[in-house]
Amino acid sequence: MENYSIVIFILAIMIGLSAIADKIKLPYPVLLIVAGITVGFIPAIPDVELNPDIVFLIFLPPLLYDAAFNIPFRDFKANISTISTLAISLVFITASGIAVAAHYMIPGMTWPLSFVLGAILSATDAVAAISITKGLGLSRTTNTILEGESLVNDASALVAYRFAVAAVTGTAFVFWWASLQFLILMGGGLLIGFAIGWILAFITNRVQENHLATISFMLLAPFVTYLVAEDIHVSGVIAVVTLGLTIARFSNKVFSDHLKIQSKSIWDIIIFMLNGLIFILIGLQLPVVLRNISEHKVLPYIGYAFIITVIALLLRTSRVFFQKINLQRAFKKGGRRKIELTSLLNFKDSLIISWSGMRGIVSLAIAIALPEHLANGKPFPERSEIIFISIMVVLFTVIGQGLSLPWLVKRLKIEKPDL
Repeated sequence: MENYSIVIFILAIMIGLSAIADKIKLPYPVLLIVAGITVGFIPAIPDVELNPDIVFLIFLPPLLYDAAFNIPFRDFKANISTISTLAISLVFITASGIAVAAHYMIPGMTWPLSFVLGAILSATDAVAAISITKGLGLSRTTNTILEGESLVNDASALVAYRFAVAAVTGTAFVFWWASLQFLILMGGGLLIGFAIGWILAFITNRVQENHLATISFMLLAPFVTYLVAEDIHVSGVIAVVTLGLTIARFSNKVFSDHLKIQSKSIWDIIIFMLNGLIFILIGLQLPVVLRNISEHKVLPYIGYAFIITVIALLLRTSRVFFQKINLQRAFKKGGRRKIELTSLLNFKDSLIISWSGMRGIVSLAIAIALPEHLANGKPFPERSEIIFISIMVVLFTVIGQGLSLPWLVKRLKIEKPDL
């Protein structure tokens, strides 16, 4: 019964603080994370440890599905070049950059361990990016790129993480084999998402008069899709995103306005609760992680985390502005690779996109999911240190960039787009 009381207590705090954040015009993820940290240090509150399986099965599928469902498909397609650049190439560039810095900066960080840390922190987080940028009046292009990137890049990061952990445990890394597996994971996820989307469209088209049944099928679909994809060893993330895009196009053509409104109301409540719980849980992890790391390491490792945050930001900024130049060149040349005028990035959009690279729950979950022991029974080296650095980078990005992003938008005098 005690655990249920804690859950209810956390939910009550989350709902109340979300309302307060709206009143004082503060990004609610920042307020919730700070509240989670504060609650975690209360002696009477037992440790609330994050279960990675719960994140990947309970939190991730509905959040990804909802974001993919609501992203404008035409805008997504028009900006696919920038989205794929940030969601794939930037992920591997960031992982490599962090790995190099960690190897030469942090004692005990071998190359395999450095790449594990790089992979953990390589991807931005869909929940953090969407929650903080929502309501800032960003352009449709900027919103689409940020949402599209954070929907797809988890898959890239999870692949990089898988190979990095395998290297730590002694598995040889073969580039062509890793590349082939990456293509299989992504391609398989696309196929599974499209197949289940088609099946769901077929079913809901025949039962849509029963609104409860139709909405229930749509609520269940992301969980089923994720499980099926992961069970056959392809990307559950890509499968769920593909499902959301597929069902969005189908529902816009077939579903009645009443059904859409009813469905949206239910989804809004679910996403609100899940988002709030995620940020509270992130904050609650800091006291837990602090107890697993030597006291003399805390300040130096906070410094390492800050330097890694800056490196990731610089790499992201460089890649975004390089993409801005590439798009302008391609637009001027024309030809087969046609770039739409609305897909071009200006200086303000590029700066906002660069500054919106927050890390979040996925980075923290895969850090905590690191195995405690190697195959030979020895402890996984530097595990506590990697988890501590990961949570500090998450806090630096969500709190630091989250608080400064509204100020940056105001300074750049970005006007709200016409609806």
